[in-house]
Amino acid sequence: MRQKQEITDVWAKLFPQFSGSSGTLQGQVKEMMVHSILMGLVPAGAKVPTSRALASALGLARNTVSLALQVLVDKGFLIAAPRSGLVVNGDILLGQAVHASAQVPAPAGLQWDARLLSRARHQRNIVKPANWQEFAYPFVYGQFDPSLVPLRDWRVCAHQALLAPAVKKWAQDHINRDSEALLDQIQHRLLPARGIMAKRDEILVTAGAQMACYLLTNVLLDRNTVVGIENPGYPDARNNFLLRTDHVKALPIDADGLVASRAMGQCAYAYVTPSHQCPTTVTMPMARRHEILALARKNDIVLFEDDHESELNFSGRPLPALKSLDTDGRVIYLGSLSKTLAHGLRIGYIVAPAELIRELRALRRLIIRHTPANNAHTASLFIAQGHHDAFIRKLNVTYRERRELLNRAFAKYLPQFHIMPSQGGSGAWIQGPAGLNARALTERCAARSVLIEPGDIFFKKTSAASQSYLRLGYAAIPGSLIDAGVQELARAYATLQGHPPAQSGCRIPRTTPDTARKDGLGSMRTGI
Repeated sequence: MRQKQEITDVWAKLFPQFSGSSGTLQGQVKEMMVHSILMGLVPAGAKVPTSRALASALGLARNTVSLALQVLVDKGFLIAAPRSGLVVNGDILLGQAVHASAQVPAPAGLQWDARLLSRARHQRNIVKPANWQEFAYPFVYGQFDPSLVPLRDWRVCAHQALLAPAVKKWAQDHINRDSEALLDQIQHRLLPARGIMAKRDEILVTAGAQMACYLLTNVLLDRNTVVGIENPGYPDARNNFLLRTDHVKALPIDADGLVASRAMGQCAYAYVTPSHQCPTTVTMPMARRHEILALARKNDIVLFEDDHESELNFSGRPLPALKSLDTDGRVIYLGSLSKTLAHGLRIGYIVAPAELIRELRALRRLIIRHTPANNAHTASLFIAQGHHDAFIRKLNVTYRERRELLNRAFAKYLPQFHIMPSQGGSGAWIQGPAGLNARALTERCAARSVLIEPGDIFFKKTSAASQSYLRLGYAAIPGSLIDAGVQELARAYATLQGHPPAQSGCRIPRTTPDTARKDGLGSMRTGI
């Protein structure tokens, strides 16, 4: 009896740690019990409390606990002993190392810091709080709004991917091959929508754009390679390059995106985000695209085109990708499903000449062999059945509305801040008044449960000018909260300045490059 009470006490204390870990209470109970058994918190042969007693201790319905106990019996974690009820099955621990009860001191003698040949952990990176969903006003970029995600459609496709014929296709070890079903959709649906025609051996599936950058960096760059990246630009790409070369050049941008500059002409490779420049969100016009390609052709530059949020275009049809205008194979194309469908999905792809793809595939095999084939198969069904196209249409309508709400709110509460005009995307690039410390403002906002992101991380070097920028995402915040969220941001700014926030109205900036230049955005032409 005493042993049963001890187990009851253990499970009662442990159960709150598993709240929310599973979709159901029964699932949480099962996870908690399995964890306690495998970690030795409940010893082998111990008698399990009755479902009635356990349900009372956990504050749950008896039926919920009974079903969880029955599952553990079916799985062999618990067994029925004569005249003893349920007991913990000791055989379930066979093959597991014994957990030492005492703390083992860390071994001394090895100086690991001296052995490390890279210092990736010391790089400047974008930092987002893991608890972003707890903020009242999450203007966080790169996250999602659960109310928009087509869970029902994805669930149907996931169920179809678990049928026997589908499982036979994806459950095997593909060695270094990609999901044929997903390749079909990339080749015949996604790429043609961007004006790109590619052969099957010119496509490689990756775990997002970051992995694509990592693979390309390790195959093409050495310590002396000169590679350029937009400034401000995507920090993860910049950091990938910095791991391999000592010559990462900051390339200037203006209201039309990357500038065909002298600095770019000195590069062997250049990273560019023409669809929606990261982080400013500006779209590169057709004339500038041809100018960039002409310079690349003249100076034998290979371009890494990250087609960042190309589908999120709410000011007309998107322009064709740089890759579609490329006539001599010098544009390597990086696409992604993660940025629109769900960032946690981690599905991207590279389009490049077959010879390069073969080398990238061989390197990928040494890292992860291939990306998870179950997710790839589900994604292929999601695209093939039209769910992806319908979802993109919904996102464009929603993001257009949210962007307009954001513009109006800033015009009303923070007219001294300038929002970079944009034709699409899921975030806004904002320049504050001269002297603004966006990191200090971020801290003041967090105290008011408003989550924003300082923009200095996107610049190669931090300066007083770079600290006046911030980025606000509107993918994760409902439109109904945007006005109130910006009002709280204005109050946080007022506390930073030591005076009450301005309430006067202001003209909402027109979304044209000419207006951007008139508003002083031409001064954003940066580079080192």
